[in-house]
Amino acid sequence: MIDNHLQIKDLWHHYGEGSAEGWTLQSINMNLQRGELVGLLGPSGCGKTTLLRLIAGFEQPVRGAICIDDHEVASSRGMLPPERRSIGMVFQDYALFPHLDAWRNSCFGLRRGQDTSRAEWLLEMLGLADLRHRYPHQLSGGQRQRLALARALAPGPSLVLLDEPFSNLDVEVRLRLRSELAGVLQTCGASGLLVTHDPQEALAICDRVAVLRNGELHQCASPSDLVQKPATPFVGRFVLQGNLLPLNMGGEHWLTPIGPLSKPKEPNAAKATELMVDAQAIQIQQDPRGEALIQGREFLGSHWLLRVELGNHTLRVRQPLERPVKTGERCFVAFRAGQKGLLFPGAIPCPLC
Repeated sequence: MIDNHLQIKDLWHHYGEGSAEGWTLQSINMNLQRGELVGLLGPSGCGKTTLLRLIAGFEQPVRGAICIDDHEVASSRGMLPPERRSIGMVFQDYALFPHLDAWRNSCFGLRRGQDTSRAEWLLEMLGLADLRHRYPHQLSGGQRQRLALARALAPGPSLVLLDEPFSNLDVEVRLRLRSELAGVLQTCGASGLLVTHDPQEALAICDRVAVLRNGELHQCASPSDLVQKPATPFVGRFVLQGNLLPLNMGGEHWLTPIGPLSKPKEPNAAKATELMVDAQAIQIQQDPRGEALIQGREFLGSHWLLRVELGNHTLRVRQPLERPVKTGERCFVAFRAGQKGLLFPGAIPCPLC
C-alpha cells in the first residue's frame, strides 16, 4: 500500500490579481511518499520555489489543494499556518541568525521548554558539536549548510523543504554534503523535497524527480525512468542534454538534418515528429568542405564535448580526446553506427543505423 505523505491536487497559482496567461503553476498533480526524497527540477522561473512556498504555507493556492497525511492544509478556501504543518525549511542562503551562535540557531524552532536533546544529537551527527559556540560568520559554507539543516530538523518535522541548499558551495563540499542528505533525512524519519536546477544533482540523490517547465509538470518519475523513457522532448533535452532533430517524410525513410533514418516497425512511430539523440550518438569528420561548424568545445576529463552548428541547429557531440579539434573548424556530421535515439511523441526507441 502506498503511504502518501504529501499530496498535491490540481494546484494552480499566480501572483497578484493575475490572469489565465500569468499562471506560475498550472494543474500540478504529484505526491511524496513517506521517507522519500523527491527533486523538483527545472530551469529558473519554472515555478519550483513557488511550489515550495505553497507547501510551506507562505502562499495560498488559487485552485486545487495540498494535503499532508491526508489532512488538507491549503486550498482556495483557506490554509493552515506554516507553524502548524510540521514542516522544516532550508533556504538557499540558509537564513541563519547572525547574532545567535550555532547552538541557539539550532534550537530556534523549538517551543519554550521543549526538549533540546534532538538539537544536541543533530549537531553531533552533522559534525557541529565542537562548533556550537561559533557564530555563522565564523563557519564555512558547508558548516552553515549543515547548521541550517540541523535547525530545520530540530523540531522533529515530518517533511523538510530544501530550496537549492547546495548552490552556494564549492564543488567538493557540494558533492560531499549532497551525498549525505538522504541518509540524514532517513535517520531523522523525515521526507524531503529538494529544489534544484542541476539535473545531475537530482538524478544522483533523489528517489524520484519532478521536472517542471513554465509552471507545468512534465514528468515525475525515478531517475532511471527519466533517462530511459522521458515523457516529453523537454525532459529529454533538459535532463539528458539530448539533441532534438525534426523529422520529415521521405518515402521509406525519415529525413533529418544529419541524414536519412529508417522507420521502425513500431505502429506509433508513424506519428513521430522529432528525434532525440545523445552526444555520443553523433560523430564528426573534420573537413574544410563540411556543412557544419565547430563553435565551441569543453574538456570533460575523459572526452571533449563539442558545440557544433549545423544549419539552424546546434548539436552537442562527444569527441574522443585522441582526436583533438579546434573551434572554427568545419566538419561533416553523421549518426554513429550501433547507437539508438528516441522518437517523440512516445519516447519510442529507434536504431540510427
